[in-house]
Amino acid sequence: MIFAELALLPGGWARDVRLTLAGGRLHEVAPGAAPAPGDLRVGALVPAVSNLHSHAFQRAMAGMTGQRAPGRDGFWSWRRLMYRFLDRLGPEEVEAIAAFAYMEMLETGFAAVGEFHYLHHAPGGAAYADPAEMTARIAAAAQATGIGLTHLPVFYAHGGAGGQPLSGGQARFGTDAEGFARLHAAARAALAPLPADTRLGLAPHSLRAVTPASLAAVLELAGDGPVHIHVAEQPREVAEISGWLGARPVEWLLAHAPLGPNWCAIHATHMTPEETAGLAAIGAIAGLCPLTEADLGDGPFDGPRWLAAQGRFGVGSDSNIRVSLSGELAMLEYSQRLRDLARNVMAPEGGRTGAALWCGAADGGARALGRDAGAIEPGRLADLVAIDPRHPALCALAPEQLLDGLVFAAPPDAITDLWSAGRHVVQGGRHVARNAIVATWRRAMRRLADAA
Repeated sequence: MIFAELALLPGGWARDVRLTLAGGRLHEVAPGAAPAPGDLRVGALVPAVSNLHSHAFQRAMAGMTGQRAPGRDGFWSWRRLMYRFLDRLGPEEVEAIAAFAYMEMLETGFAAVGEFHYLHHAPGGAAYADPAEMTARIAAAAQATGIGLTHLPVFYAHGGAGGQPLSGGQARFGTDAEGFARLHAAARAALAPLPADTRLGLAPHSLRAVTPASLAAVLELAGDGPVHIHVAEQPREVAEISGWLGARPVEWLLAHAPLGPNWCAIHATHMTPEETAGLAAIGAIAGLCPLTEADLGDGPFDGPRWLAAQGRFGVGSDSNIRVSLSGELAMLEYSQRLRDLARNVMAPEGGRTGAALWCGAADGGARALGRDAGAIEPGRLADLVAIDPRHPALCALAPEQLLDGLVFAAPPDAITDLWSAGRHVVQGGRHVARNAIVATWRRAMRRLADAA
């Protein structure tokens, strides 16, 4: 039992809400209730958010790419550095890094993660004896931290538009359609010991990394599970795909792929108005990673046009340069303000921006991960965040202002507790296994430093 002084329910803020959890789900949600002995009492309760796009291993690169490259620095020069970094990572390091990143996600308000997992092979590209060796490491990190996992093995067949051969660091990602089918089946077996809220999807990396024929082949594995794909992160990417396929990436997908509500368009940044309306209309989720997109100089998402088309969105931490849910949401809004010279761009007229961002990301992120969460109501997974309304950054705010304060003004310690499918993994503002996870992370970082 949890007793919350305030809780954000689908109909708005309610007082004195008593929640019963059973089997990882919300069994009863009773506003206007009285607390009972033994209830866990919290200040304010909001739905937790699902992190819809993560490359966990990149957390260990944070701070390593701040030196300006010759000429115009951007995504493509950053990618070269990332490929070189990959040569240092073995299975033990990947598990330690993922556990550390997942712990940080939970402490900042993410209850689940979509792991866009393309690190399949050993350095140099040799296959592991178990094709799911690296997936098993991600699964172990999820098990150790209690985060909800939607695992998205990545199909990465080519090094660039037009079926170019793989090169350099891409060798650790690459597989053909048949090999990917074996890898996907092995991943399913590796995830079997995890909790029942675990999901398996798949991720054609991008139209740069597949051909139309191979894309069609691997999509047969998807069923009704989540399908995630990088779509339009960079103008160069859009130009290369247009030159090869005769259509822009989103334009091509709308015409040739079986898009639907189970699809998530990662970095839906450089879209035309027609593409924006078409993608929103079929129910696909816009997967936005504002801190990474800002770090890589990708450009801002067209939020107003997407929302006007009734599009759903979620956020992800992508490169994990900084793991912060409030940071992702604030950056999303601020990118719109800087472009449009306006304020409160992502809020409906008369609405509150913090609530629009948080609740929009909670709903869209859960949908993108195939996760029955995103709202505090009976039957949903118990993905919950407790915040302290008496925190100095929040104590002057009315209930309807709390999410504005949490997104734009409060430090991380305003979050006191988090449940992922009922697993109470953050208590008193700290992950319950923080000390052990950090110690393992430090050992892994020392090994990486010694190998440099």
